[in-house]
Amino acid sequence: MWIVLLMSLVVACAGDDGAASSTTTTSLATTTSTPSTTISTVGSTTSIAPVVTTTSLPETTTTTTSDELPGAPIDFGPGQGDTLAVIGVAHDDVLNLRAAPGADQQIVGEIPPTFDTLTALGETRELPGSFWVAVDYDGTPGWVNLRYVGYLGVTNDTTHIATEEGVPSADTMLDLGFMMADAVASVDPPSEIVLVVAPTVGDLGEVTYDVIGFADDAVRGLRVHVFGQPIDEAFTLESVEETALCGRGVDPSGACV
Repeated sequence: MWIVLLMSLVVACAGDDGAASSTTTTSLATTTSTPSTTISTVGSTTSIAPVVTTTSLPETTTTTTSDELPGAPIDFGPGQGDTLAVIGVAHDDVLNLRAAPGADQQIVGEIPPTFDTLTALGETRELPGSFWVAVDYDGTPGWVNLRYVGYLGVTNDTTHIATEEGVPSADTMLDLGFMMADAVASVDPPSEIVLVVAPTVGDLGEVTYDVIGFADDAVRGLRVHVFGQPIDEAFTLESVEETALCGRGVDPSGACV
């Protein structure tokens, strides 16, 4: 059960460097030899013993072990090769891809709020108050806050549920979409409702909200995609699609696991 912890985290959203240690060993060996030199003179023989010194070159061995990434590695998190989507990031914002775990690390990329093909690299680290996962974003490796990524699950048409007590309408698509998102939000714990795709209006109006923060740790939330019919300067609900935002993965049917 790891994903509940993830909800405390931002892209917008701390860093603890690992310690490095090194050991250096130097040996210096000195030997002295006394070769014999003989000088002959008439009537005497004298041996002179000059001192010859041989010094070996220093032998230096350096071993360095360090964990340069902030935080501590943890065993849970997205598996290597898993496909992740950005979730809970506002339409006018981005998810920062950072060179190392932590909101104070260098930004190496900016990921759009509905990007859904991040590749997990199989590493997750824990910092005070946050978790960070290594991902590949279009060929650029980096780290993102785990709170803002998840697995896209199955998409269901829930229009029939939304219209059980009549067809909702609102003055704007923004309001109509929020009504649909609020209808599926959790009260305890309270959900966060995030506008991830701003409203557009043509033959139909369209808007998308992420509803994040459910009690079920397998389901991070829902992506609510709302269509409205413009009628008399208002918008009447045309259809609603809800996509599960999963925390631990999906099974072959698209259900959260």
